[in-house]
Amino acid sequence: MFTGIVESVGKVLTVRPVADGICLELDPGLDLSGDRIGDSIAVDGVCLTVTSLRGSCFSAMASGETLARSTLGRLAAGSRVNLERALTLSARLGGHIVLGHVDATAGILQKVSRGETTALRVSLPAEFARYLVPKGSIAVDGISLTVNRILEDAFELLLIPHTMCSTTLTGKGSGDRVNLEFDVLGKYVERLLGRESHEKASVEWESLLRKQGFI
Repeated sequence: MFTGIVESVGKVLTVRPVADGICLELDPGLDLSGDRIGDSIAVDGVCLTVTSLRGSCFSAMASGETLARSTLGRLAAGSRVNLERALTLSARLGGHIVLGHVDATAGILQKVSRGETTALRVSLPAEFARYLVPKGSIAVDGISLTVNRILEDAFELLLIPHTMCSTTLTGKGSGDRVNLEFDVLGKYVERLLGRESHEKASVEWESLLRKQGFI
């Protein structure tokens, strides 16, 4: 579990094909002396498991399923990525609950400076539109951001200077693709309400069948 507060922008050193996926070696720009093999690190919002540690660098594998659902398949040596280590119970939840399970990728449609802030317009996959609410949270490339405005087929974000200078969004623009993870709380609410409606309908149908003498 993560918070969407990026700890560092790391650098991809190598990308090596393996069975059903790739193996990434990264220079995290972080002190990993307290980390171990098996720990989780979010790479551009994708939860990956540390498979080896070499000096200040680490390696992680991304499966074919992960590559199909995220932008990790586009990475190459020299690519910059947002990194965040897994949340600890003593850490502050500065962003929102992020699982590192990417729902979809989307394209950046527009990037415009507005005074000290930057407005970012991102395309919105129709099947996930129901999970967005104005001023709600969304993870974009692993960054916890607030939805400023929802359009018919896109949404807008306002990025403060700190976000721009401390994440990979500073180097991305129109045409680039990003990983999206929608708020898991909305998904659970939808699931629970759907189950409640289904159970209510089942009770009503059973009552009707009893009245008609079928059961």
